[in-house]
Amino acid sequence: MLRDPVFISDLHLCAQRPRTLARALAFFDGTAAGHAELVILGDLFEYWPGDDSLDAQTPDDDVARTVAAALRRLADRGVAISLIHGNRDVLLGPRFAEASGVRLLPDPVVEQVGGVPTLLSHGDAYCTRDTAYQQFRLQARDPRFQAAFLARPLAERRALIGQARAQSEQEKQRLAAEIMDVTPEAIAQAMRDAGATQMIHGHTHLPGRHAFPLDGREAVRWVLPDWDEDTEPARGGSLAVVDGVLTLR
Repeated sequence: MLRDPVFISDLHLCAQRPRTLARALAFFDGTAAGHAELVILGDLFEYWPGDDSLDAQTPDDDVARTVAAALRRLADRGVAISLIHGNRDVLLGPRFAEASGVRLLPDPVVEQVGGVPTLLSHGDAYCTRDTAYQQFRLQARDPRFQAAFLARPLAERRALIGQARAQSEQEKQRLAAEIMDVTPEAIAQAMRDAGATQMIHGHTHLPGRHAFPLDGREAVRWVLPDWDEDTEPARGGSLAVVDGVLTLR
C-alpha cells in the first residue's frame, strides 16, 4: 500500500531543457519532500544509454548525476521513491537505483492508492494500434537484446539512440493522434486482469481523468502530464491526494 504518494512521469530530463531540470530539482526538494512516497511512472530522462553514463563526461551525464543526487537526498529524508521504466529510460538499472535510492518496479504493477486497487504503468504497452512501436517495445525490453546493446561502447549506444529518436519523431508526424493514444479495450482488459478499478499512467502526454464503466462498476484512469518548462506554454504537474481526493495539480 502506498502511503501519501505523489505521482509524476515524462519529465524527459536532459541538458537541452535546463528550465525543466530546474523545476524538477525544485519539485524534489519541495513538493515531493512533503509526501511519504514519490512514484515516477517512466521517462524521467529523455534517454538513458546505460548506468555507466554516471561516469561519463557529457552535459547529459552531468544531468544524470545531478538528478540521482537529488533523489538520493530525498530518499535520505525518508521519502520512499519508486520508479517504473519508460520507453526512453528502459535501461535504467541497479547502479542508478543504488545511487538514487529508488526502488525499480515492474510494469505494470498493482498498488493500493487511497484504499483502491490501482494499476500503475508507464502506459506505452496500451498503445496497441501502433503496431510498429509495439514490436520495437518488445525488442527493447528483451533481456538478451539489452545485454547485447549494453555490451557496445557508450558512444556507439548514444549514436544508435539518437538515430532511433530521430526516426521516432518522423513516425509521429505521419501517425494519427488516436493511434499514439492508448486503446480503450487494452486498458479495460489490463484493469480487469489486475482486478483494479483505478489506473494511473503517463506516456501519452494527454493529462486528465477518464471515468468509464468496467464490468458493472465505475473505473477511473488518470493520465499524468509531461513536463516541459523550456517551451511555451510550459507544461508539467503531478497527481496526489488533496483533501481526500486524487487531484492533478
